[in-house]
Amino acid sequence: MLNAVFFGRRLRLASLTLSLSIPGLVTAQTLTITNATIVNVADGTLHPGTTVTIEGQRIVRVDPSSVSRQPRGQVIDATGMYIIPGLWDMHTHAYFGWSRDFGDSYVLPLFIANGVTGIRDMGSDLNAILRARREVAAHRLTGPRMVVSGPMLDGPTVSFAASIAITTPADGQRAVTMLKRRGVDFIKIQSGVPRAAYLAIAVQAKKVGIQLAGHVPDAVRASEAVAAGQRSFEHLIGIFEASTSDESSQLTRRYGAGKEPSANKSLATFLDRYDAASETRIIALLAKNHVWQCPTLFWERGQWLVDVIDYTQDPDIAYIPRTWLAQKFPSSQKAVLESMDADPLAIRRQFVDHELDIVRKLHAAGVPFLAGTDTPAGVDVTPGISLHLELQRFVAAGFTPLEALQTATINPARFLGKLADYGSVQQGRIADLVLLRANPLDDIANTRSIGGVVADGKYWSQTDLDALRERLKRIAIAR
Repeated sequence: MLNAVFFGRRLRLASLTLSLSIPGLVTAQTLTITNATIVNVADGTLHPGTTVTIEGQRIVRVDPSSVSRQPRGQVIDATGMYIIPGLWDMHTHAYFGWSRDFGDSYVLPLFIANGVTGIRDMGSDLNAILRARREVAAHRLTGPRMVVSGPMLDGPTVSFAASIAITTPADGQRAVTMLKRRGVDFIKIQSGVPRAAYLAIAVQAKKVGIQLAGHVPDAVRASEAVAAGQRSFEHLIGIFEASTSDESSQLTRRYGAGKEPSANKSLATFLDRYDAASETRIIALLAKNHVWQCPTLFWERGQWLVDVIDYTQDPDIAYIPRTWLAQKFPSSQKAVLESMDADPLAIRRQFVDHELDIVRKLHAAGVPFLAGTDTPAGVDVTPGISLHLELQRFVAAGFTPLEALQTATINPARFLGKLADYGSVQQGRIADLVLLRANPLDDIANTRSIGGVVADGKYWSQTDLDALRERLKRIAIAR
């Protein structure tokens, strides 16, 4: 009986996968979007009554709608709607221990359904993510454009399948060379990389011309990661340690060591040994060197407060796979409480506020930020949907709605060195756009009022998005 149910689910999932990946389904179009209000995410100005003309993958004209021009191709009347650049989630794991067809049919399309037209994938199966990047670019697969690392460098003991175990400097050098040769866009570092290996990885990355991003390893100071040229820090790791009165003692501890206080990087220790002068120094160093921060604030809150997160009340529960609800989330909760969240709940609540305070101070100092979610890792961090919740956490940290929106639009374009392609609604830019029914500068939650998406020139109308979402709900039931 169980085999029959499983086989039936696989058949339904396979048919849904096929419907999302038929060649020609995701082709670029000629579009004229009229009467829209363009949101300039660089300065927050609004430009009502604007027409955007798209040919293929590029915006070819942005004019006042009052200018009399013959509309070209499909005409979309966007009266009452706001257009923002396509959103980016700058910390994802699209192929992370599940089948390729699940990544193809569920994870990637769910980004598009939520206006996320670009992702920076921070750790996935190498062959799967390289194939998906290629297939999406060729319009043979529905999904966001991808900047990818392939497997993470971790070790000597790895925690995830999409990892390469690193023990020695030579291991690190070989991994960097291999990944560069395979065509990844950057190298992702995890917490367990040994100190000597990390320094060798940084040297090798510079030698072969590839950037380094990820965790500041447990055995490395944040200042050393800055000196090594690490382009972005994830989860604020390294900053917590550098903001204590005894950073050196933190180098012998690690996250996930459980309830042993001498081994675990406990939150109580970070709070008890917090030193304002040390925090000021590391913030100044990060600002001076323009080291990007991707704090994954929604995921962080969900981790530190994992035992009080009631995912059964998630309003978007229809999009969550049933096996995640029944198996993945409960097992993740148990594992986190046994290893990471070893401090009392009151301490963990205090630490969540401490994180937001650090983000406020970093932001005030001019340290640049990226929106990322770590989806679908953790508990109740759903692809696409979680990016909107991350923007709300930035506002909770003191960002204006405009500043929060920048972390998912123009800031990723700056980080990637692609301002000529992404991050604004201008002539010559790639046509990655989101049409909203309400102004996101009034309320950042309005980024969820999606009335249309343009992804690499392909227009998804409200009807198209509704149909896509219904397919994704069926996959969630079948999975």
